[in-house]
Amino acid sequence: MSKFDVIVIGSGPAGYVAAIRAAQLGLNVACLEKGTSKEGKPGFGGTCLNVGCIPSKALLDSSHKFVEAQQDFDAHGIAAKDLSIDVATMIARKDKIVSQLTGGIGQLFKANGVTAIEGAGKVLASKQVELTLADGSTQILEADSVIIAAGSVPVEIPPTPIDNKVIVDSTGALDFLKVPKTLGVIGAGVIGLELSSVWSRLGAKVVVLEALDEFLPAVDKQISKEARKILTKKQGLDIRMGARVTASEVKRNKVTVTYSDKDGEQQLVFDKLIVAVGRRPQSEQLFSADSGVTIDERGFVYVNDYCETGAPGIYAIGDIVRGPMLAHKGSEEGVMVAERIAGKNAAMNYDFIPSVIYTHPEIAQVGQTEEQLKADGVPYKIGVFPFAASGRAMAANDTDGLVKMIAHADSDRILGCHIIGPSAADLVQQVVIAMEFGASSEDIGLTVFGHPTLSEAVHEAALAVEGQAIHIANRKKRK
Repeated sequence: MSKFDVIVIGSGPAGYVAAIRAAQLGLNVACLEKGTSKEGKPGFGGTCLNVGCIPSKALLDSSHKFVEAQQDFDAHGIAAKDLSIDVATMIARKDKIVSQLTGGIGQLFKANGVTAIEGAGKVLASKQVELTLADGSTQILEADSVIIAAGSVPVEIPPTPIDNKVIVDSTGALDFLKVPKTLGVIGAGVIGLELSSVWSRLGAKVVVLEALDEFLPAVDKQISKEARKILTKKQGLDIRMGARVTASEVKRNKVTVTYSDKDGEQQLVFDKLIVAVGRRPQSEQLFSADSGVTIDERGFVYVNDYCETGAPGIYAIGDIVRGPMLAHKGSEEGVMVAERIAGKNAAMNYDFIPSVIYTHPEIAQVGQTEEQLKADGVPYKIGVFPFAASGRAMAANDTDGLVKMIAHADSDRILGCHIIGPSAADLVQQVVIAMEFGASSEDIGLTVFGHPTLSEAVHEAALAVEGQAIHIANRKKRK
């Protein structure tokens, strides 16, 4: 029986970060990974690096460059005619990036002394872990602490069974070898919109079917309204809300999708169908009955604020526990847990976790939305600045969107920031830092920002909270 100070199950952004940090703190660490890459190598990096965050962003960037050259270069005086996209080369580039990053994790494990083990882990009683190798053989590992970071998998729905040919999930959508003429996407959430953007830019006629009536309900309404306008009117996505898919039929390499909406039953035929209705925790067959770990009805592992399960010495982090399924959230939980195991008094602030949708323009937010504050009865004030008034955005010919800053009406402390626009993911991070330090909108307004930069839009939005924006006309305050 092998013994470690810490065993980590899963090597995604939560697991590999936890393993490395624990090793940095002097602990003897093993990290178990059951997944494999396309090349048959250990799938270090989990969903994010192999079939999620990284490959999708590679395709989003490739497709954005293509459509930018196709539609926007003329404005810069650049003649680019008869453009074409080599999908195979685009996919190969994506795969190369994935291979470099997953291989990099293996090198980081070696550099930090983490023992990487290929195989599936199952948590038993008394902090023992059953390791199942690829050949089916098993052995028992023992640890002082166990960190579960098994991640999540795409949700499947009965009306559209995945066949990995015509009907695919988010993983399959990253490996199309040619652009489908017609593409259906079920789900207008983060994953659905990002994948829709990729293939729409490359020429597919895309219809997005969303069962909910409200578009991006977790996003500030002013931002979601602006996003829908840009994605549909400017970019041509056909987004149908209140469309509940009830059946599908595959014939002759095409799929007929039946859905119901306010007008009754409808049917559409597509060359490909992507099912992107969310993800669920990968917790099946992960625990023995006597492990002491509690799982709720949705498959999430129950943990407290410090990611401790009900079993002493057993922790769970990342997509498998409560909170947003975000790689950076899981990574920070991994750091917190590793440090607590090492005896440090570490904690994590869940109030200021940024979230991003990598469409173009990007959509990013942190803190509370205007709707949440209104529902909670919190007094607030708002400052808005459009990128259309940004000199840097004009120079880049990228002026869609706005920055919305929300501060407490009395204390002026920043309560939320919501951005749709160029580099929104990077811009919102400035506000995350400010909120961590309890900053006010005045604090940001008094800060010197470089000129000309996109970040000046954040500065101006903060100034606009008090009607002091310089580069737009300020709204008159109500008396």
